[in-house]
Amino acid sequence: MTPHQRFVVQPPCAAPGAPSPLAATGRPLRWGVVATGGIASKVTADIALLEDAVLHAVSSRSADRAREFAGRFGFAASYGDADGVPGYQQLFDDPDIDVVYVTTPHAQHFEVARAALASGKHVLCEKPFTVNAAEAAALIDLATARGLFLMEAVWTRFLPSVNRALDIFASGELGEIRWVQADLGFPAGYNPSSRIWDPAAGGGALLDLTVYPLTWTLGALGFPASVSASAELNGDGVDVQNAVTLSYEGGAQAQLTSSLGALGPAAATVAGSGGWLRTGDGPLHNPRELTVQPLNGELRTETFDSVGAGYTYELRETTRCIQAGLIESPTMPLADTLTTMHLLDGIRAQLGLRYANDSM
Repeated sequence: MTPHQRFVVQPPCAAPGAPSPLAATGRPLRWGVVATGGIASKVTADIALLEDAVLHAVSSRSADRAREFAGRFGFAASYGDADGVPGYQQLFDDPDIDVVYVTTPHAQHFEVARAALASGKHVLCEKPFTVNAAEAAALIDLATARGLFLMEAVWTRFLPSVNRALDIFASGELGEIRWVQADLGFPAGYNPSSRIWDPAAGGGALLDLTVYPLTWTLGALGFPASVSASAELNGDGVDVQNAVTLSYEGGAQAQLTSSLGALGPAAATVAGSGGWLRTGDGPLHNPRELTVQPLNGELRTETFDSVGAGYTYELRETTRCIQAGLIESPTMPLADTLTTMHLLDGIRAQLGLRYANDSM
């Protein structure tokens, strides 16, 4: 087997034999959480598991929601909008917070993350990082100028199962990678009041789901030479479903599908001249099984356990980097985030998909 390039750097927490991601790696960090939705609840539960994490404060537009969330998870403080000051800004003004996790709707990521950085806080921001590349570049410039840690929360990159797959690709066991197929979809059911269907919130399948199929493509092949895309847009101008083809200079291709209208297998298949690998037992963003079929070998399945809901690995890396004085993670570098946002901008241009943030 001839080794190949590994396109994503392995985080220490996903290395074979690594300690539990819950184990402390340095001084405790005091966390602030912005917004109180479903993803905030899931990730906050995992933050609470870390030995060197302190749940300090949460914010919401509603003081009552912030207070309820704080009581449920044991935060020391909560902030809601008051006297014309957003709850998130009150949180950022709290001197006892080291790092904030931004989990607002997509279209608010730029405004909120910018305010956090301007207030001297390290930032972990939900995906998609921003709505467009211009916003991403501005945040990166601000974080760099302030010497603050900034990372897009693409948690899949940090999982042991995914990193094992990347090791297999790099080992050459599958030969030359020739194609990738990956999908993620579920029948969301149209609800104009839901942020996933709201164009003002950056709704649609592309920004909400495509990062996960794309993570497998970037891990196997890196960034493409060209892209083509098609989509179904609803009457609100939101993409219900999209199909994206990525093409590479050596001839390799990737086909990605994201849908808010259909339930798919949520699987990734990576095929090479020497065999194939497929995810299983869980969706492609958190697989607990990898099935590998070498060209001249026996089919095998490797299984993996996950700590917490799986967010603990990206949280460990965020914590480790801040404790070490790093302003970005080698596993999820800011250059990858910016290139991804440019890629999504190009796809949206082909689809005719525009958001209010694009005119800002």
